[in-house]
Amino acid sequence: MTIVFKVSDKLKERMVKYYEDKRREKTPPYAVFQAEENGTIITLYESGKVMFQGISADIDAKLWAEIEQKVSGKTINYMEGNQKRKENNETRHDIYSINTLGSDEVGVGDFFGPIVVTATYVSTDKIPLIEELGVKDSKKLTDEKIISIAPTLIKEIPYCTYILNNTDYNKYQKMGYNMNKIKAILHNKVLWQMKNKNYDYDKIILDQFVYPRKYYEYIYESPNIVKDITFLTKAESLCASVAVASCISRYVFLKEFDKISDSLNIPIPKGSGENVDKIAAEIVQKYGEDKLLEIAKVNFKNMQKYKDYL
Repeated sequence: MTIVFKVSDKLKERMVKYYEDKRREKTPPYAVFQAEENGTIITLYESGKVMFQGISADIDAKLWAEIEQKVSGKTINYMEGNQKRKENNETRHDIYSINTLGSDEVGVGDFFGPIVVTATYVSTDKIPLIEELGVKDSKKLTDEKIISIAPTLIKEIPYCTYILNNTDYNKYQKMGYNMNKIKAILHNKVLWQMKNKNYDYDKIILDQFVYPRKYYEYIYESPNIVKDITFLTKAESLCASVAVASCISRYVFLKEFDKISDSLNIPIPKGSGENVDKIAAEIVQKYGEDKLLEIAKVNFKNMQKYKDYL
């Protein structure tokens, strides 16, 4: 059983004092402390959220809710709050409150830079940490925010990442693979690796970019196929593991992007706009077209547009 609610500063002080001699040696990121008493694990976060985990979590939660009423006059209907979360999760396919494997990708709209796909395993006990970090779909976070939180995610959350450089991407293109088929192959690859690590997951979630039938057609020839997938639109906003996968993928993508810029000694732009065309022309002038073919997605229109700037 897991129960989470937010406490006042007054109760926060009492909890810090009470659990002083019951603390665990290691403290989770963004937590004031983590303690254990009679089989219940108590984690108090800097934001004031407290999480009770264990068979008797409801008993401990009730105790502190009653103390909160006395010290601050604040009423915490902790069971109602967690029931509301459960009800909301049911309307969101009941996936936020369960253990999930999820995957997401970045880089598919960038002329330069690789396609990065990541699968993660998020158990329910990690959700307070993820919320504390402000994890969302990476498209809704600034690059600066992702760079600041991704190292913690990488440390705390099991994951698998695959980086498809543009040399290999272009080979897939020559074989007649479209972008959706390439994405399907890569998602299947990382999900298979995570699934075979035997995590105790309830569902595998994938952000739906094609109909399930088409997805499985794309990976039909793959030697290993993950079949028990739940396809959801906007999964990154509904499922913690997909949101974390999105952030880690973006972080890895940014690091790979920096490597390319450093190797060229040219700051290359993201996306596929006019500024990309100008830099592509500069790269060709400085290093020749072979270098561009190595680091760019040749099926993008930028491959023709950059010639206007030569």
